[in-house]
Amino acid sequence: MNNIYQHKILVVEDDPEQCSLICDILNTSNFNVLSANCVEQAILLLKENNFDVIFSDWKLGELSGLELLNYTRRNFSDLGFIIATAYGTINHAVEALQNGADDYLPKPFKRQELLLTIDKALKAKKLRGENKALSAQLSEQKQLVGLVGKTAAMQAVYKRIDKISATNATVLLLGESGTGKELAARALHEKSNRSSQKFIAINCGAIAESIAEAELFGAEKGAFTGANTTKIGRFEAADNGTVFLDEIGELSSSLQAHLLRFLQEGCITRLGSNDEISINVRVIAATHRDLEKEVKNGNFREDLFYRLNVVPIQIPPLRARQQDIALLADHFIKIHAKQHNCTPPFLNPDLYRQLLEYHWPGNVRELSNRIERFVLLDDEEELTQNFEVKNAVKNDLPEFKLPDKSFNWEHFERFCLSEVLNKHQGNRTKSAKYLKMSYKAFLYRLEKYQITSV
Repeated sequence: MNNIYQHKILVVEDDPEQCSLICDILNTSNFNVLSANCVEQAILLLKENNFDVIFSDWKLGELSGLELLNYTRRNFSDLGFIIATAYGTINHAVEALQNGADDYLPKPFKRQELLLTIDKALKAKKLRGENKALSAQLSEQKQLVGLVGKTAAMQAVYKRIDKISATNATVLLLGESGTGKELAARALHEKSNRSSQKFIAINCGAIAESIAEAELFGAEKGAFTGANTTKIGRFEAADNGTVFLDEIGELSSSLQAHLLRFLQEGCITRLGSNDEISINVRVIAATHRDLEKEVKNGNFREDLFYRLNVVPIQIPPLRARQQDIALLADHFIKIHAKQHNCTPPFLNPDLYRQLLEYHWPGNVRELSNRIERFVLLDDEEELTQNFEVKNAVKNDLPEFKLPDKSFNWEHFERFCLSEVLNKHQGNRTKSAKYLKMSYKAFLYRLEKYQITSV
């Protein structure tokens, strides 16, 4: 038998002649072999060595091979284990297999039979190790999609998710781009009784209008040019699972009507068919838009809005959960370092301070992106590039005296933005530069205050 490395076998046998014979067979087959004549001695050797397989007789003085098997499965669960049974006692073999033995070998046995069972146990050990590694990888993937944060704002999100995850209620996730709305949707799915079923995410703004209906609800063969086979839509594919409709505000009026009908009736109709198909899908929608304003402006159906807004969850922007920034930074360093097989870089107190002082227009997504670049390049400047510091030098500020009477900050900010746009004849690039603000952050504020012209 060819071995990549010398596998280590523990032989547990209280008959000296039998023990010597088994050890000789294994030694001549290029195995590294140690032996014990009782369960107690075997346990001591297990604690001192890294074995691959245990080959144990059933009867071992006062204790049995079954008791050694139980101890091994509790403390060294990956190890291969073979039980040798005298006189072909079938009930002993069945009991051993039920308790986790990889194989049994009735006495007397031939050399080749012994080697085949050892090989089987080695393969079983390898498979258990691979399964454990896969489980660890899946656990890490769950952590990647898991929400991170301890602030009161995030605790409120967790509490709401806990309350409704086990229900079939439609959920509307609200918040700025990059806040983690899809993470919240996945958390809702993972904590629900649908977690073993499909989670299908759909970006409503990324589907071409010409194929959107077929993409979402399916199409019969011949329904349109090029439809050579029946197409199963994403809703039907997610039957018994969850559909996440990201950027729901981008959905066309035609698709809004189809979605409303599904939410009301629980059925869909494929394009080119008159037959209704009942499906069981939970819908979670998300948007960074103000849908109530979109309804007032005639851009979004009011009846659909109320169907979607059964349970709204507001995901806070990163600037509203400042205490989570350091926690998230450490989390992303760990994740990205492992992802790219890099040594985790060090964040000194000054870097933490700069992270806290930045306004994060791209929210958690921007933080993750900057940390990933920092991990890959190990360059502090890459992390802090274009950072805006809250505590700007006083000489850089215009002369401004706070009034004695309180005032509405949002009204003042809107006024300043409009004045800057007026000053630069509506040029947004120049206006953002004048305010020493990133262009993306400037556009976000214009959208926030619905400033469309000057």
